[in-house]
Amino acid sequence: MEHSLASRSLRHVWHPCTQMKRHEAAPPIAIDHAIGPWLVDTDGRRYLDGISSWWVNLFGHSHPHIRAALTEQLHKLDHVMLAGFTHAPVVELSERLAGLTGLGHAFYGSDGASATEIALKMSAHYWRNQGHPAKHRFVGLAGGYHGETVGALSVTDIALFRDAYGPLVRLSATVPSPDARQARPGETAADVARRAAEGLEAWLQAHHQETAALILEPLVQCAAGMAMHDAEYLRLARALCDRYSVHLVVDEIAVGFGRTGSLFAHQQAGIRPDFICLSKGLTGGTLPLSAVLTTDEIYAAFYDDDAARGFLHSHSYTGNPLACRAAVATLELFEQLDQLAANRQLARKISAAFAGLNAHPRVSNARQQGMIWAWDIDTSLPDFAQHYNQAALDLGLLLRPIGRTLYCMPPYVLDDADITHLGQAALAALNTTLQQEAELAAKKGKA
Repeated sequence: MEHSLASRSLRHVWHPCTQMKRHEAAPPIAIDHAIGPWLVDTDGRRYLDGISSWWVNLFGHSHPHIRAALTEQLHKLDHVMLAGFTHAPVVELSERLAGLTGLGHAFYGSDGASATEIALKMSAHYWRNQGHPAKHRFVGLAGGYHGETVGALSVTDIALFRDAYGPLVRLSATVPSPDARQARPGETAADVARRAAEGLEAWLQAHHQETAALILEPLVQCAAGMAMHDAEYLRLARALCDRYSVHLVVDEIAVGFGRTGSLFAHQQAGIRPDFICLSKGLTGGTLPLSAVLTTDEIYAAFYDDDAARGFLHSHSYTGNPLACRAAVATLELFEQLDQLAANRQLARKISAAFAGLNAHPRVSNARQQGMIWAWDIDTSLPDFAQHYNQAALDLGLLLRPIGRTLYCMPPYVLDDADITHLGQAALAALNTTLQQEAELAAKKGKA
């Protein structure tokens, strides 16, 4: 055991989004390999990947089409800097993304937070180039999450991630979230969206002269507990941004590539944003890559003889050929498999498997958007998420609640047996966790 991967990892690896002291009681699970929706540890135990390994995996692990594309590319070109050079994978990917989004130019980074940084800098720099240097502030939604680098934290409204770095962060403003769970008696989700848009309008009316952009996660604010909202908010936000000359940045890092039912979430509102941030599912969960797409008008504002008017942001691995080829292969699979239509059928089956969870007396706000499901749990356990995560792992299922919100965002490759296991284990893990809660309450009562 002393020389196990887990123990070696704890000696030398600082794991993300983790209080490392936790691992004294629960060592990390050493994964040996993965296939389809299943992770397999070094002892041969299998875990159904119900959260797509942090929302990145679309077509299952080790998909043969993506694997073959990467193998072919590795024999041709592994990497070349994109400054002064170009290559087939980045050109083809950019052409495909332009065709899918209606935005003409793609700028590449390495991860979602990098995409946020790029979009914010690009927006503020655009206004500077256009003679409006005062427009350098940003506004986001309450509960919004856009990454954990310093610029991204400035538009992230989750205290747990942000507060420790307060002295480093120039906080942006927030306006009310259109989270449908805030519906008053008799209100619909669209009513909540319209009410939230009134708050945005009031803020822009007062601050548009200093505001470069509004940034938001369309349809689902994931880190805020899978807060879902009506597409009406996106339509109203687009109109308000137009009225007040403010860019609209849609963060599709988590919700893009079919997660919400359409290829991109904002498409359900019939709008075109000024910037789209993409990552996570972009390469099907194989390699790190992000992209920011924007309009020809914004691109033209940087096109000049003066180098200082250019967008001089860069990453060493910008537009890496291997990552871009994986992304092209991922988009090919959407076409070959007619995946959006297939997902509609798959979602119906998964929803049926969650019937017991939906009806559970300790569950409220059961909700779904495309291939995302979420439930709010009535629990007094302050560490409910940790208890539930462990109970699910014991049953061969990877689910990691966000606070007291349980959610599922699986790959698109579950078969009937996988779906049955998902529904049964998710419910059983909840009952186990609530039993632990009852036992702890009983112990406190006797103390």
